[in-house]
Amino acid sequence: MAYVRAAEREEQIVAAAIRVLSAVGVPGTTLRAVAAEAGISLGTLHYVFPSKDQLLRAVTAKVINDISDALRAGIELDQGLEHALRKGITAFWGKLVEGDVGLQIMQYELAMYSRRSDDSTGLARSQYAAYTSLVTQFCEQAARSAGERCAVGFDVLGRLALAAVDGLILQYVAQPDPVRAHRDLEHALDMIVLLADPQPVAASRTRRSS
Repeated sequence: MAYVRAAEREEQIVAAAIRVLSAVGVPGTTLRAVAAEAGISLGTLHYVFPSKDQLLRAVTAKVINDISDALRAGIELDQGLEHALRKGITAFWGKLVEGDVGLQIMQYELAMYSRRSDDSTGLARSQYAAYTSLVTQFCEQAARSAGERCAVGFDVLGRLALAAVDGLILQYVAQPDPVRAHRDLEHALDMIVLLADPQPVAASRTRRSS
């Protein structure tokens, strides 16, 4: 058998786990099924991920990285918060919602599965904390890169932007309608931008001193 570096083996297993989770759901996913999908022995999988919880955390980390890449693809952060939100979230929607709705179902199942069990490992909590942190940092970096201030804190903006997009994803999962979804997404972005009210820092200082 050809030697595979540890990092490559981990990526291989996580990719296989995402495919299995998206196909059969979290409760139906076993380490044995993931090993079969990855084309490796169960012993090899146990060596890399001794428990299902560790594997699910690695899956969450991979999903977070993919979301970050989708948000940042093709945007210029120094063009300001509104540009970043509209371009980033629209690109994310096309690639990771319309392009892979099974991935979205898997993420919701992952959070609910964790909460339905005793959640002693805090998987659901850490999952949504990571989502919120990602959106918050994205908004803050875009605003600061363009020299903007916002009317609300970036932590508030991150939570509310995530909540708005999350709700639209659930509606799309329940009833896929691309035309309606894009229209509603535009309205949601209008509301988020209006709430944030990004303004040049210098301009805001001038108004206060006048």
